[in-house]
Amino acid sequence: MSGHVLIAGGGIIGLSCAFEAARRGSRVTVVEPNRFGGQASGAAAGMLAPYSENTEQPDVFFDLCRYSLDRYEQWVADVEYASGDQVEWMRTGSLNIAFHEADVLPMQTRLIWQNARGARAELVEGAALRSLEPRLTERAAAGLYCPAESHVFAPKLVAALYEACLRLGVQLIEHAGAIVAADSGTSSSLSGSGGVSITTASGARYEADRLVLCAGAWSGAYEQMLGFAPEVHPIRGQICSFEAPVTDVRHMVFTSQAYWVGKQNGAIVCGASEDVSGFDTTVTERGIDRLIRATDRTFPFLAGKPTIKRWAGLRPATRDGRPLIGVPDGAPNVIVAAGHYRNGILLSPGTAHIVGDLLDRKAPAVPLGEFRPDRFSRVAAGGF
Repeated sequence: MSGHVLIAGGGIIGLSCAFEAARRGSRVTVVEPNRFGGQASGAAAGMLAPYSENTEQPDVFFDLCRYSLDRYEQWVADVEYASGDQVEWMRTGSLNIAFHEADVLPMQTRLIWQNARGARAELVEGAALRSLEPRLTERAAAGLYCPAESHVFAPKLVAALYEACLRLGVQLIEHAGAIVAADSGTSSSLSGSGGVSITTASGARYEADRLVLCAGAWSGAYEQMLGFAPEVHPIRGQICSFEAPVTDVRHMVFTSQAYWVGKQNGAIVCGASEDVSGFDTTVTERGIDRLIRATDRTFPFLAGKPTIKRWAGLRPATRDGRPLIGVPDGAPNVIVAAGHYRNGILLSPGTAHIVGDLLDRKAPAVPLGEFRPDRFSRVAAGGF
């Protein structure tokens, strides 16, 4: 393994990479400027839904999502065993709802290619649809039912990963402050002499042999180290929840306007209203009202019910919606794993395994060409 591994960022991706590196034998330090899981990770609905969120055609990103989903069952078992905690993984399946007959044909087309890739989905209408989701509006014309999809309770998953890392001896540094400087040597050092280093606003300096950059929307702080701008920017996702038994919404339910997920704590989570607001995590009436209107149309039994919680998180987005994963040219001591946007929870085990292979200097099972961290700078420079 790679001696001492420094991980910048304590969201779900950073903690997952720390867990993987530590159980492969590395000494690991995670530096988090704020609190662990405090942004997109802790705010997420925890959906593991590659079929519902990739609806047009299979591509390399869909393959990456499938790769990660296929690892989830064993990974959850490993995290729960290492931490002693439960992450509330619910294999409910999903329903994508069509309100008009014109929307059913695209679902039938989608059914063909997704079933060829493990979805086991079917189109349900009438009594079959009502049987699956009894409290759904009568206006629903049809639903695409996919039993292969599931969800976890994101705060519990973050907490379990944190505890698992602690038990494996990972040094977890919280509230470290903003990163003001980062440096990488020109060749890998396994001697403990500091192949990479980062410095925080408080003046604290952290050194290691390799750096795994999992800084999400804050990845721009590492531009000088990398030699290019990572181009990850924040998208505010606003979410709310309603009080209701988990049996009132039995599946993950998706429409073109919102999604709904029932949790075992008696909350139905509804999300997500997205906008560009910089690093502002303020919850707005406009954003939540959009979710409430969609809820009233889709689940009439919730109409008029007050929300019990409203919150927002910052999703780290890239220009093409695909994450940045790999070793950038000119920074051989650095591995980038950032920009997972809406799929950080889903992509955690897959990304962590890829990063583990890169730390071991092995070729990952998933081709990374389409995810190379410097791909946007290459396009700007006329490369390909």
